[in-house]
Parts: sequence; structure tokens; C-alpha cells
Amino acid sequence: MTESNTIEFKREYVNDLYKEIIAFANTSGGTVYIGIEDDGTVCGVENVNDTQMRCTDNIRPDVMAFVDIKPIVSEGKNVLQITVNKGSMAPYYAQSKGIRPEGVFVRRGTASAPATQTEILNMIKDVSTAYEDARALEQNLTFIEAQRQFDNAGLSFGEMQQRSLGIIGRDGCYTNLAYLLSDQCGYKIKFAVCEGDSKEVFRDRHEFTGSLFRQIDDVMRIIDANNRLSSPKINNVRREDHREYPVEAIREALLNAVIHRDYAMNGDTLVSMFSDRIEFISLGGLVRGVEMADVMMGVSYLRNRKLADIFYRLHLIETYGTGIVKIKKSYGGQSKQPVFECWPNSFKVVLYKTDCDIAESGSDIVKAECVNREETIEKFVAEHGEIIRRDVEKLLNVSSATATRILSKMVEEGKLKRVGDARNVKYVGL
Repeated sequence: MTESNTIEFKREYVNDLYKEIIAFANTSGGTVYIGIEDDGTVCGVENVNDTQMRCTDNIRPDVMAFVDIKPIVSEGKNVLQITVNKGSMAPYYAQSKGIRPEGVFVRRGTASAPATQTEILNMIKDVSTAYEDARALEQNLTFIEAQRQFDNAGLSFGEMQQRSLGIIGRDGCYTNLAYLLSDQCGYKIKFAVCEGDSKEVFRDRHEFTGSLFRQIDDVMRIIDANNRLSSPKINNVRREDHREYPVEAIREALLNAVIHRDYAMNGDTLVSMFSDRIEFISLGGLVRGVEMADVMMGVSYLRNRKLADIFYRLHLIETYGTGIVKIKKSYGGQSKQPVFECWPNSFKVVLYKTDCDIAESGSDIVKAECVNREETIEKFVAEHGEIIRRDVEKLLNVSSATATRILSKMVEEGKLKRVGDARNVKYVGL
């Protein structure tokens, strides 16, 4: 073993050993070995029990729930092994110094260094009340769009359910989660179609506000109108149509931008279409403790856990942590792969055009495809008397979210009628 960002050697017990434990508890955890030289030579330690008693005396809050101290034998000598897990009540600090840079430590490489004021504030923010749980400043809220989404999913949206979901807080007031789902939500998605491959000239621009549900539907609708179909190909006597951009990738990129953004930051979610790509930019970098490699492997650490849970219950997302995996899969075999970029306060997904020949009159073809889908559903209803969401998924080979969106649109247009409640929702003709 050698010293690293998670391993620290100490020849003997020193009075400021608490710095190493604090640093590991505030960062990503690690292990301190007392009785080993800096070069890895085992020298052993005397009075193991006495040393064990003193290790965490000067640390606040109490860190013992995240620390395991035990003597081990290495090369025939006693060594004290102190395993420190990342704590849940950061910032941990030296009681004699207080919550100041000289009392709060973090791990930097092989050293434990004083934390900056910004790092301390970020730690405090991370363990304080989550944004979605805090009381909303605006209490005069309506939920017309949210009610529609719950109805389409066959779920109740009464006061009891709103309390259970965190829309109504313990004090009986609406939370920020409620604000995000309400018709009054002030956060925006800005959409732009750019001329060429830069933002110098705009061909079309829109701003979407209101419930996040409505914003997602509106953005998906306008992207669909600009996401042209390729020239149809025949494979095994079956017609295959391909979009410029995989619909599944667009959907996942948009949902990730909405669900995972940091709503404690002021600003807009940006969706921009260029001649060769679509960019999705949302505020908020990775959640503290998660790295880009984790995200690319499908690790999910939710910033807005309750918001994600609602989207999951409504079948708008199928499971947690699969968005990027699905995006990458939808680009299998393409010459240009999606790009994922992260900065301290933002996250960007870039989707490139697929390798295909684009048919003329793309927007007309998109409209025709929507009509064909609805005609297929109407034919099924005429033959069977009714249809449910799962029937639409199988019939059109679409996701549950797309099936729900198509059915909702047909209900709004008076082509179908929704009957039943809870999980027994079905759709019949008029």
C-alpha cells in the first residue's frame, strides 16, 4: 500500500490526527493506519487501546457512526486501522476550531487540507432541507395539468396523495415540489432552432413555462415537428422509418434535463437544434460525491428524489439511472456518438444526427405518422371495443410515456373517452 486520497499512514498517534478523520468524513471516506511510516514500512504502535480512545474526541458532530477502529497485526506488529466512511452530517469540524476553514478539512490528493469557505457552505447546503421539501413562496397554486397526468395514469391526486408524495408539507403548505408541478411554475425551458451550426442566427424560438409536465410535452411536440423522417427502407418486406435523431434519445435527454437540474439556481433549461445536432443544457453539475464515470455506468444519485418518484409513478420514466444508458444504446453503430459534458454548475447532452438520408417534406411526414398512429388505435378500438395503455405500447412499439402522450392527445381532441379509475383505466370510442 501507498498513501493516496483514501489512505493515510501515521508512524504514531499525533494530537492532530482528527484532521485526517475529519477530511475523510467530509470527502469520500478512507483509512488511517497508525503504526506505519510514510514510505509504507511497518513500525507498529504501543498502547493500542489508549490510542483508540482518543481518535475522535475533538470531532463534531459525532462521527463515530461512520468510523470503525480496530487493531490489526501487520508483519508481526500491532497497527491501528481507522476506517472512515463519508458522513451524512458534513461539515465535520474540530471542536476547538469551529466551523471555519481552520477547523474543517477535506482530502486533496495525499494530504488533508483546510476547506474553503465555499466548500463549507456547499456541505451545509447538501445536508440542509432539500429544495423540493421547502415551503414554496407561492401558495396560490393550481394543478390542472398535473391532475390530467395523474388521471391518464389511473392514479388519484387528492389531498392524502399530495401529502404522501411531498406536494403538501407537514405544515399543510405547498412545497417547492408542488410549485414545479403547478400551472404557475416559473422555471422555463427555452427552445431554439438555429441556422447552421452556431447560435448566430435563429430560425425559430420559443419559451415554455407552467407545469413541468406541460413543458416536457410542448418541447417534445416541437422537436417532433423538426425531427424529420429518413427515406423509408424495406427490410424483410417491412417498411422501416428512421428519424434524424432517435426519439428515445431525445426523450431521455429532455427528462434528465428537467428531473435532475438544480432548481435552487436561477436560470433556464436550454434546448437548441442546430443543422447537425441538438443540445440540452440544464443547471446544476453532478450531485456531490458522484463522478462522471459513475453516471456513464448508470449510477443514479437523485438531486430531486421526490420529483423523480412522481415521474416514475406516472410511467414517464421507467426506472432510475437508465437515461444515459438508453441514449447510448439508441446510437449503436452510428458514426457520431452522443456527448455528455459536465461543469460545476451545468450539465450538457449533445445528440448528433444519425447516418441516414432525409426525405423531403419532413414536417408533413411527421404529421402523417401521427395520423397513422391514431388511425391504428381507432381501428383497434373499433374491433375490440376498448384499448389500454399497454395495448398501445405493443401495437405501436412505443414506450409507456409515448403511449400515454398519444392517448391523452386523442382524449383532448375528442377522439377517445377515458373511463375507469386507479389502475383500471381504459379508453373507448365516442
